[in-house]
Order: sequence, then structure tokens, then C-alpha cells
Amino acid sequence: MLDFEGVTPDEFVEYKGRPIVRQGDEIFYGDMSEKYYVYMLIMSEKKSPKGDVDIPDTIMVQLLDSKTKKPEKQKITHGLAEAFEFAEAWIRYNDRD
Repeated sequence: MLDFEGVTPDEFVEYKGRPIVRQGDEIFYGDMSEKYYVYMLIMSEKKSPKGDVDIPDTIMVQLLDSKTKKPEKQKITHGLAEAFEFAEAWIRYNDRD
């Protein structure tokens, strides 16, 4: 688990106004104090066209309930763009409850 002690909100990278934290192959998206946040696990990578950088390829995306930490939804995506689009849609839709 990530240790957020001593980290201020302005130190987070954001996507559509929500914080992103990456540690190794794990990515957390959203505010963990809200009702839901998203956990992503990079399952495989591929080389960039020049072959000099590893790019996340297969990613497991889970919408987690902040209180129970249990997954409400899960999807396997190909690429970070697709993973973040699912993540944002899930959080936005479920925030309306």
C-alpha cells in the first residue's frame, strides 16, 4: 500500500481534475476519501516504436469502494488511454449515486 503521509495535494499529477499516483506497476486514480477510486495494474508492456521505452499495454482496471476496498467493476484494457477513459467514466457515473 502507498504511504501518503507528508504529501500535499499539489504534488499529485492529475487527469481530469483527479489525482494519479503510480508505484511500480500499480496506479491509483481518484481521491481515496471519496466514495470510489480506481486501481490499475499494468499486466504487460510493449516497446515503443523506437524500442527505447516500455509502454503499458495490458492493464487491469478496478473501480473500488473506498470503505470496503472491494471491486465494484473490473475490466482488462489495452493501453493507458483506454484504462483512464474507463476509470473516469466509472467514477463520474458512480459519483451521482
